[in-house]
Parts: sequence; structure tokens; C-alpha cells
Amino acid sequence: MLYTLKQILALAEKDGYAIPAFNVYNMETVMGVLQAAEEAKSPVIMQFYSRLASNRNIDYLAPIILEAAKRATVPVCMHLDHGANEECVTVSLRDGATGIMIDYSTLDIEDNIKGTKKIVEECELVNVQVEGELGHVGRAADGVSNQYTEVEDAVRYVKETGVAALAVQVGTAHGRYKQAPVLAIERIKELKEATGVSLVLHGGSGVPDDQIKAAVKAGIRKMNFSTDLCYSFIESVQEQDKNKVAIDIIMKEPIEAVKKFALSKIAVLGSNDRV
Repeated sequence: MLYTLKQILALAEKDGYAIPAFNVYNMETVMGVLQAAEEAKSPVIMQFYSRLASNRNIDYLAPIILEAAKRATVPVCMHLDHGANEECVTVSLRDGATGIMIDYSTLDIEDNIKGTKKIVEECELVNVQVEGELGHVGRAADGVSNQYTEVEDAVRYVKETGVAALAVQVGTAHGRYKQAPVLAIERIKELKEATGVSLVLHGGSGVPDDQIKAAVKAGIRKMNFSTDLCYSFIESVQEQDKNKVAIDIIMKEPIEAVKKFALSKIAVLGSNDRV
């Protein structure tokens, strides 16, 4: 079942859990994520990084995601992750995306609001909702910032842009952490209470389970996982017998590895047995 971003987040808001958002890159990662979602009876967001839109590789991946959604008995949203510009948004919408993230978080708040609002207005024309980002979530390799999204800025941003979801900086980063992050749980609570919008936690790979649960309780309704999913796939591929040549046979265990990883995060987010 293909859902829009608004529709799938409404499920999480209603019952107080978070939707798992997994970055997928090929047919096998799509298969692993879908198998996990089906087994766990969990709604799921399959998202693709902006690079796949800019280099047009999404033209090949999108039909696979959409076919998976068509066959699924659980809600599936196809979402652009960290959209870099308007062109990536247009390509993603053309290829069937039902959710869009635009990331202007490196700009000052005035330009971030202006640019995000424009994307929201364009996406509204095709009934697709937008996730924005306020407070830049950087790379774990550069260290985790202790500068968190300001509540007053978030209220203004949500009101003036009309986003359906807001990615916030509350102690995470993208990639593998040098040491486990410590999330600003109280700030998450404050942001949720003040904005009322669905909050998104980026940089989910490597965050301890107890902190994930606390973040969800505080108001996180979408959580992203990319790095650890990629590692689960790649490490399994590298373990395969190099004498095997039938790719469909070789891919069985990597698909299972992705499924196992996805199942573990679904359970922590509390999205299992919701459909």
C-alpha cells in the first residue's frame, strides 16, 4: 500500500511510535526492508538519497520501490532523503515519490524558510508533503555538535514553511560514531510540545536502543537509518563464497542481513504489529 508522508506519519502520531525510514539503494535492500516490514506488520518509509536523484539512478530504483509498495500489505512511503535542490525534488516527484525532504539546513534561517516554503508549495500541487531540516545534522566523522535546534526558531520555521515533518539537531550525526551519542531528550520534548509537528531524527545508526526509545517517547515520529543498513548488506556480500557466480543465489544472505537489521530497528521504534 503506497502512502503519502502525511498519511504514514499520522499512524505514528495516533499511537505514539516512530516510523522506520530506511535508505535503500538497490533491489536487494528494498527486498530486505519490505520482508522485515511484512513480517513485523510495520509501516515503513523507503527513502533514497538525493544523489540518486541528481545522477538519475532513481529512474531505475523507483519502479522497484513502487512495485514493492504495490505488493505490500503494510503502508509504504517512497521518500526523497536530503533533497539538495529543486531539480532533485522535481526528478523525485516525476518518478513517483510520495514524500520529499528538502535540506536547506546549512543556510541561515531566513533563506532556509524561504527555500523550504517554495518546495512545500510546489509539492502541494501533487498532494505530496515535505520534511524540512532546522539545525544542521552533520557527519559523525566531524564530531557531534552540541548546538541544538532552538525551540523558538522551530516554531517560526514550521509556521512559515508549512512542513509536515521537521528534522532536528538534538545530538546525532550521519555515519558511524566514534562514541555513542547522547541525545537531548528534553529538547525533543520541548520541540514537540511547541511545534506539534512530526519530529524526525536523522543519524539513527549507532544510537543506543534506550536512547531511541526515550526519543520516541519524547516525540520523535520518524527515524532514519542508512549507514548500518549499508554495512549489514556489504559485510554479508563480502562473506559470500567467491566461487559462487549466480548473483540471485549470492544475494539471498545479504537480503536476509538487511531484513534482520530492519527488524531490530522496527522493534525498538515500536512500529511492529501496527497494521
